[in-house]
Amino acid sequence: MQKEWYVVNTISGHEYKVKEKLENRINSMELHENIFRVIVPEQKEIEYKDGVKKEKIKKMFPGYVLVEMVMSDEAWFIVRNTQGVTGFIGSSGKGAKPIPLSPQEVDKILSNMGMSRIDLNTDLSEGKKVKIIDGPFKDMIAKIEKVDLKEQKLNVLIDLFGQDTSVEVDISQVANI
Repeated sequence: MQKEWYVVNTISGHEYKVKEKLENRINSMELHENIFRVIVPEQKEIEYKDGVKKEKIKKMFPGYVLVEMVMSDEAWFIVRNTQGVTGFIGSSGKGAKPIPLSPQEVDKILSNMGMSRIDLNTDLSEGKKVKIIDGPFKDMIAKIEKVDLKEQKLNVLIDLFGQDTSVEVDISQVANI
């Protein structure tokens, strides 16, 4: 099982309360191996009022919170039963587990917030293994050879026909294993 991002529906206006309650439950129940990050998607907007420039933080998706987690029965139960949570998006109900967001969807949302799905300092280091999730080498396991944060590119080694071959991929095309 791997960690993925899920959308949690909350009572409108209670996004920050749900985030706080969920983080408190994670800490008190020691669920750090199953639930990693809880984020209220928001972005800065510049507003001009009476000729004065003001920065305003606006929720991107009112009534929703993003949760990075491993979808275990315990983690699913904890999130679903947190006060203020009305359910998961992408679940058919009746106890069915929800469908996670695609890495591309997560990258788009988090990049608008100035964040990344991957922890660039710890997850992307030379010698570390990653899974390619998009492009012609999809579903292959690769070993990081070189990281170029400026260009958001990786040189990785993949096994092609029994031989290590170096290929360049975008950071958005990989996921941690």
